[in-house]
Amino acid sequence: MADGDEELVRLQKVLAAAGLGSRRACEVLIDEGRVEVDGRVVREQGMRIDPAKAVVRVDGERVPTAPDIVVFAFNKPLGVITTMSDDQGRPCVGDWVQGRNERLFHVGRLDADTEGLIFLTNDGELANRLGHPRHQVDKTYVATVRGPVNNHDLKALRDGVELEDGMARCDSARVIQKTPERSLIELVIHEGRNRLVRRMMAAIDRPVTGLVRTRVGPVHLGQQRPGVLRAITGGELRSLYTAVGL
Repeated sequence: MADGDEELVRLQKVLAAAGLGSRRACEVLIDEGRVEVDGRVVREQGMRIDPAKAVVRVDGERVPTAPDIVVFAFNKPLGVITTMSDDQGRPCVGDWVQGRNERLFHVGRLDADTEGLIFLTNDGELANRLGHPRHQVDKTYVATVRGPVNNHDLKALRDGVELEDGMARCDSARVIQKTPERSLIELVIHEGRNRLVRRMMAAIDRPVTGLVRTRVGPVHLGQQRPGVLRAITGGELRSLYTAVGL
């Protein structure tokens, strides 16, 4: 066996390990021409690849194959700061992954007074792409604001409001619930400027009293409760990599 061959793994085994089904089911995917390796459609069985380096796609969707890569979705609770450690002893997202072997870091940031979805991973390229404006990964927030929000307010958010660092707009904005005292607004944005949702709502005189990020790209919080950390795997992970062009 040539030097380095011991690191190569049969393609169907790599696909099975990535959650695409049994090895036999993965062989069928290869037979049907649905698998690409480094941009080339593979139809022959028994091909060996380096899972740490090969770019594998099934039906055009990226399949993360590096064996040591992990991606977690964390529902950050209120009052938790977005750092991996804190010299003042404040609760931080790193507290939830203490003792893990991987060198994890958070992707992006949520303020202490904002709850919701944040990623923890050891994949630097994924983190860079999620944070890069070129990839325009949508983020959904649910904001609780003072007073009723009307159609004029929603139009202003969609058309754009002037902030101190330039115009900002929502891709979409809708009222989920409304009373005379408060409104629940769902906003979709793809920018990552600091405290953007809060500043936009303040610009239309609707101060935010509570804010939750519920979705980033294809990953939703769903029923995941605050303080819960879950591994992103399978189709959800493949969709996340595909969303950032990996």
